Amino acid sequence: MAEPPVVPVFCTGVSAQVRRQRAKELGLGRHDNAVRYLGQDFGQLAQECRSSGTLFRDPAFPPAASSLGFRELGPGSSKTRGVQWKRPTELCPRPQFIVDGATRTDICQGALGDCWLLAAIASLTLNETLLHRVVPHGQSFQQGYAGIFHFQIWQFGEWLDVVVDDFLPTKDGKLLFVHSAEGSEFWSALLEKAYAKVNGCYEALSGGSTSEGFEDFTGGVTEWFDLRRPPADLYQIILKALERGSLLGCSIDITSAFDMEAVTFKKLVKGHAYSVTGAKQIPYRGQALELIRMRNPWGEVEWTGAWSDGDGGREPGCSFLLALMQKHRRRERRYGKDMETIGFAVYEVPPEYVGRSGVHLKREFFLANASRARSEQFINLREVSTRFRLPPGEDKVLRESEIDENFKQLFKQLAGPDLEISVTELQTILNRIIAKHKDLRTKGFSLESCRSMVNLMDKDGNGKLGLVEFNVLWNRIRNYLVGLGAPGGAFGGPRVPPGLSPVPGYRLNKRLHELLITRYAEPDLALDFDSFVCCLVRLETMFRFFQAMDVDQDGVVTFDLLQWLQLTMFA
Repeated sequence: MAEPPVVPVFCTGVSAQVRRQRAKELGLGRHDNAVRYLGQDFGQLAQECRSSGTLFRDPAFPPAASSLGFRELGPGSSKTRGVQWKRPTELCPRPQFIVDGATRTDICQGALGDCWLLAAIASLTLNETLLHRVVPHGQSFQQGYAGIFHFQIWQFGEWLDVVVDDFLPTKDGKLLFVHSAEGSEFWSALLEKAYAKVNGCYEALSGGSTSEGFEDFTGGVTEWFDLRRPPADLYQIILKALERGSLLGCSIDITSAFDMEAVTFKKLVKGHAYSVTGAKQIPYRGQALELIRMRNPWGEVEWTGAWSDGDGGREPGCSFLLALMQKHRRRERRYGKDMETIGFAVYEVPPEYVGRSGVHLKREFFLANASRARSEQFINLREVSTRFRLPPGEDKVLRESEIDENFKQLFKQLAGPDLEISVTELQTILNRIIAKHKDLRTKGFSLESCRSMVNLMDKDGNGKLGLVEFNVLWNRIRNYLVGLGAPGGAFGGPRVPPGLSPVPGYRLNKRLHELLITRYAEPDLALDFDSFVCCLVRLETMFRFFQAMDVDQDGVVTFDLLQWLQLTMFA
């Protein structure tokens, strides 16, 4: 008995979340039980077409201008004039899905700037297991042909089974986009179409990073290596990665727009994605020579330098790779949105929350605790990743993409290439910001005030603040002012109740309150905003240090001389 068709159920809010979670627990979304993209069942649709004697035509991604693009490939653009959608059976007498197995030479780039994707597809052909996970067996233009094909693509934590018809965009009788050098092979063109469908249109694939394709064809995490600062054992890493079936790619950075796809004198193309297809050590003049084989998706412009045609021990312990990914940005390009600049920071989970899930740490936690690690890059890629070697424990990852864009730009401008704020840079940026607030009573932040603030946030002792730390610090400074609620940004001793501390969560007695006024107040017993901030930062530092030392939580701590000096000199 035939099973009834699966009708996609659309839920919202909590019910949708519960439904997705239950489906995942049952295995939905694994590569062996992929989610039917847009609810389309390949087997059912193919059988319906065979029974009716018709060829499949995909209503979800029709052979129309809307599937091509929205700007350069939009309706009426010069690049899409004369485009005709044709099936492979209209392009050659005996089309083949795959000829003699899929190889890296099956992929040649067309008029679309998606070399990053094609480099990933070329790498995919080197691993037959991965290839047939993405390109399922049993597809053909002969036996059982119904004009329908399917591919499996990983997207944000789950595998999707994506159905496409075999209409392909052509111009003057030739495929407009990816094609095989052989001419009658179409698996790579149809895979590109499936990827375009998931991302909304072909134009959404223009420009990108090979890492996206690697991840979407494997479900894995990408690791980056900057060749200006390579690890000593990089070649061993490459050999081991190839041995384990990892996908590898590379490119040459560009320094200006004029460098884009410029060809060097040895025929390497700048700003262009290459797939790494092999690596080998060979004996040469008494030494072991390390060679790497790369492939250009253009299928031409070949390297003409040396070897063209015609370890050190690793640190003991375990490392891990951490990545942050932003979702659906390509699909939203037609609405004027592009990749956000993202990064992340890693914080140690406090002991009382260890082993618990769904914990939401409040802002006060991030104000009081420095990050254990941060991403090496803060960049507008779909994903950033960094390899860490941290002590055992539980950590929370805080993404940096939620910070105001204007704030990010100011931070990047003042932080410089290292993307960290020093004491003097902090003084510059704070004084520049408060200069816009004419209602504040302040002479500007002193170097001493800024040093105290860096010390509060920077518990690893490198003397600098990253974007997240600086953003948290600035939010804290703004909260100081809001919590104060004083006209003009200054307050006098009598305006603060003697038993209440302006530091949230802490109480001061009258004597300590008077000492603070004596230490930080002006002759008229008012505090300038910068003095007020310095006072509270020092107070928080002292409270946090005491809490860390008060292991028994009995309100009494003991210091040795070194600890005392560290506290008084660092705070």
